[in-house]
Amino acid sequence: MRYCDLRTLTTAMVVLAAAPLANARAAESSPLQLERKIPLGDIVGRIDHMAVDLARQHLFVAELGNNSVGIVDLKRPDVWARITGLNEPQGVGYAESNDMLYVANGADGSVRLFQGADFKEAGRIETGDDADNVRIGAAGRQVVVGYGEGAFAVIDMEQNRKIADYALDGHPEGFRLKNGDSRIFVNVPDARAVEVVDRMDGKTLAKWPTGEWGGNFPMILDEDSQQVIVVFRDPAMLAAFSMADGAKVASSPTCGDSDDVFVDAKRHRIYVSCGEGFLDVFEPQGATYRRIDHIPTVSGARTSLYVPELDRLFLAVRASAQQPAEIWVYRPSP
Repeated sequence: MRYCDLRTLTTAMVVLAAAPLANARAAESSPLQLERKIPLGDIVGRIDHMAVDLARQHLFVAELGNNSVGIVDLKRPDVWARITGLNEPQGVGYAESNDMLYVANGADGSVRLFQGADFKEAGRIETGDDADNVRIGAAGRQVVVGYGEGAFAVIDMEQNRKIADYALDGHPEGFRLKNGDSRIFVNVPDARAVEVVDRMDGKTLAKWPTGEWGGNFPMILDEDSQQVIVVFRDPAMLAAFSMADGAKVASSPTCGDSDDVFVDAKRHRIYVSCGEGFLDVFEPQGATYRRIDHIPTVSGARTSLYVPELDRLFLAVRASAQQPAEIWVYRPSP
């Protein structure tokens, strides 16, 4: 047995005692504080996108692998109800104007409608295979759903029927509707491009090649800076493009297997959630973006939703042998 002198032993004890305190201080200084974990119950498989009913404070969770949508009451907080019997729900969108939840089902290409008060089924609209992301128009008159090998379905919310189909150069992944005009900015990774489409007539207004960067899945619009923020998987990069002409404004490496990105306009930050098991936080720095935190989460937890009105980021964590299915709630700080 080897013995150390008293000075060495004292130094080691000080270092060990200081480590938890240092870790606690680092967590407290993080720009995203983990506030709580909300159990989703006994569900299995992949979790996809989310939406929110602000008036009731209901969070809708597309439980793709479980063929259900979980309805989390954020006031309690726990699972208040669950819509079952779906067919690989991928996208969800809640419209306040007609109090309706729209659920896009990837396996059968349907969009199913549920009343927001009691979630009674209110209709079914056929789009096409692989119905995916759902976006609600700001004016409260249209719902746009991406589907198939390259198309949008436009749904009239007053009549709840499909009124148009618009073609794209590949399956649409993340896309956003521009406030104040009729442009849709859409990631088309199959074409290695960002396409700009007029949702009034379906005309392609512009096509921005992404070059050597591929796997452009998540997208958000930064209205303040008039930039389109896109996150790529191959390689793992965050990039900002001018809304006016598609010129690349800035780029920065980020976490891998990204699926959602959001702008926190209040704090001038960007949040990226990645299946690699991280949340990345960026701030603008001159002509680029600086990553200010790289927060460990859980492998496979790649979908999230930032709700500015609640000032919270919700991260969907799928079930595994070591981890139950949960929603992790992060509070931005300061």
